[in-house]
Amino acid sequence: MELVDSNGLTLGLPLSTLFAFLFVLGRVGGLVAFLPLPALRNAPQMVRAVLAMTITFALFPVWPQPPNTLPTIGELTTTVLAEMGFGFTMGLAVNLLTEGFEVAAQLIGVQAGYGYATTIDPTSQADAGVLQVISGLMTGLLIFTLGVDRQLFRILAASFEKFPAGSWTLTAVSVDGIVHLGSGMFSLALRLAMPMIALLLLIDLSLALLGRMQQQLQMLSLAFPLKMLAALLLLAVMAPVIAHLFESASRETLAALWASVDK
Repeated sequence: MELVDSNGLTLGLPLSTLFAFLFVLGRVGGLVAFLPLPALRNAPQMVRAVLAMTITFALFPVWPQPPNTLPTIGELTTTVLAEMGFGFTMGLAVNLLTEGFEVAAQLIGVQAGYGYATTIDPTSQADAGVLQVISGLMTGLLIFTLGVDRQLFRILAASFEKFPAGSWTLTAVSVDGIVHLGSGMFSLALRLAMPMIALLLLIDLSLALLGRMQQQLQMLSLAFPLKMLAALLLLAVMAPVIAHLFESASRETLAALWASVDK
């Protein structure tokens, strides 16, 4: 491909370079589209496009070298879809990591009474529980604090060595890895929610016994503020543990992603 500037100079650009840019952009775009970051999800389309292109140019040293020939529309479409599929898979793995904390927040919110208060989720722009929104913002912050974003870019760069442009396909191993991460999401959610549910169950039993002894007390009016206050106190105590669990879960997710691109 040749470009002519305003001074009449001809600039040559091989077709292989153009297609390499397109393939890398497809893989990066798939990842950027699925990253569970509130600021990224709410950003204008142009901002996300510029971010994807910037990351694509940053990966220039690992760009593939496709043949300097013009592929057919079918070949080009198949290759771009394969590249986007790999990016979607990486984004899905990170989504499963953060969804575990949001499922735990949903379980805790329902039991503690926070399910009656909803707000706008900055990630999905839909009504969500207060604890769910806090969990989404917290996990987004931890992703940058723990350097998960940098590891994702390293994995993305390493993926071009094992999976050149258009060579990635969804295999049984990949599906098994996603299923394993999905089961880990529910396990993590239960590990986070069960201490809170146990505490709230003890409060319910205590109030039930107190109601039997003092039947004139309005247990319903006492239960809501007591359970909400107890949930806040326990969440404050568990804050360091939550960060540690996220770090441990993120290591497992990154290890699974590294295993998929290692030669």
